[in-house]
Amino acid sequence: MQRNFIPGILAMAAIVVVSNILVQFLIFDGLLTWGAFTYPLAFLVTDIMNRVYGVGPARKVVFAGFVTGVICSLIGSQIMLQGNGFTYAAVPLRIAVASGTAFLIAQLTDVTVFNAMREGRWWRAPLVSTLVGSALDTAIFFTIAFSASVTFFGADADAAINWAWEPVPFMLSGPEAPLWVTLAFADWLVKLSLALVALIPFKVIVARLTAAQPA
Repeated sequence: MQRNFIPGILAMAAIVVVSNILVQFLIFDGLLTWGAFTYPLAFLVTDIMNRVYGVGPARKVVFAGFVTGVICSLIGSQIMLQGNGFTYAAVPLRIAVASGTAFLIAQLTDVTVFNAMREGRWWRAPLVSTLVGSALDTAIFFTIAFSASVTFFGADADAAINWAWEPVPFMLSGPEAPLWVTLAFADWLVKLSLALVALIPFKVIVARLTAAQPA
């Protein structure tokens, strides 16, 4: 492993850990968590690694983030089990599977899309790849974690997350839809906004790292 992209691995791991902690704190009437604002930075790290070091190192950074996320999920599941007993063992498992699957598919898709567009205007690859990856991440995570159509985690898990199936006004003011759909849409809006904002640090950090590379 080249030492020059180790900071990328550390940055990705830090984002995953912090996001797993901040996801516990609800804001905006429960529509979002603070983790929704830190997690999208994972796409920024992946895109910077891809631009500066290439596809291979970018994928290594993704896998490092995935392993970190699995470890966080295992630790979190043990805390939940100690607090709630073994009846709801499937609940943290469902969230862990949703989180890990969404992260891995979304991030690897980001790497692939970025690489396919890397020769275009400087902003196209990071913007398009992040938008595609973010949409996949949100759709996969919320569907596996909360959709009533996913039933293979068992009756205990379904009973524990059926609050997400309650019909509520979409985004608190529209037609009724399951609560998890509103939560997913709010999450995606944050990712969309941060994808645009992240173009600025992307350009600045890539310029600095590229200038620091040996000729």
